[in-house]
Amino acid sequence: MESKLKQLRNAMDSTTHKGVHFTEFQKMNIRRAVLKGKIEKQNRPNKLVIFAISTFAAFLLAFFISTELLVKHDNERINGAPTAHGQWDIRHEYKENQDTKFSILPDPKLKAATPSGYIFSFEEPFYTYKGKDLSISAIHKETGKRIQVAPAQEIIEPSPGYPSLQRFSITFTVPYDGLWKYEVYLDGKAYGDVVVRVAEKSENAPITLPEDIPDFVQISEFENIDWSRKAVEFGDRGILGNENKSGVIGADMPSLNGQKWMWHLWGVTDVDLTIVGFHRESKTVHKILTNGMGWTIRAYGPNNGADAHTPSSVKIPLKGEWAIMLYVDGKLFDQLIYDINE
Repeated sequence: MESKLKQLRNAMDSTTHKGVHFTEFQKMNIRRAVLKGKIEKQNRPNKLVIFAISTFAAFLLAFFISTELLVKHDNERINGAPTAHGQWDIRHEYKENQDTKFSILPDPKLKAATPSGYIFSFEEPFYTYKGKDLSISAIHKETGKRIQVAPAQEIIEPSPGYPSLQRFSITFTVPYDGLWKYEVYLDGKAYGDVVVRVAEKSENAPITLPEDIPDFVQISEFENIDWSRKAVEFGDRGILGNENKSGVIGADMPSLNGQKWMWHLWGVTDVDLTIVGFHRESKTVHKILTNGMGWTIRAYGPNNGADAHTPSSVKIPLKGEWAIMLYVDGKLFDQLIYDINE
């Protein structure tokens, strides 16, 4: 029996059970394989976490896309670009979801460069408008020119005899014939728009004056403007006007979107200065002072060599050649001829 066990041991010693069975290189590979398995198992993403992250990313994408579309839509309406309701087909009512928000009744004799009356009929309940500032802008299709035809006014009461603004009457002038889009704003936000066709102005169309212009301003004064007497620059401060009579600092700056002008007068002190703008091409009279200044401001005190001066904010509504009529204490004092194109 002992001899058989000895033979068995000798046989086993001759196999892989004898001696060094794993080299250091083999041991290192085995350890790496075991460690890699553990790391992969530990780093395997949780399916619930993947789902949550994917859902959140999809939500963010949808939010940004919808927000961009909303902003784009509002900007289109504010800037006069075509919208679902803003194409250039003639239409005298504005609808949303088949509901009429407002309609317009223009003057049957609507012509360019002629004051015309409009009746806006707003259909929503009065609380929609009460306490809000309502303004109207006009955009000319051919030139892209935008002008504010109705400055912002606070809505306090409904139309006389009506529960809301069913008869909101207004008069204004547009300088060119063709298609015009009238945009209505409430507190500066686009409310809706309509499109009207304005007939060509008559060659012999008379000059008309705004209803609120001072009584001493006469139409004949606009008919006799000397357009060849262009304003020139003089003085150390770059005053633009008629030397030793009147001039403006700022008239050579872009003024179509608003500007600060400093008025200078010679030969008078401490006076009421009435300022009236006349656009040569359209033959229209305009109030150019802004910020609620009206037609008349006070000029007093010497400055830059002048005997009286005063600052103001102005906005020139149209490009082209302008005669700025200056009245001192109710009498025509001077005419400033400017080319304003920006």
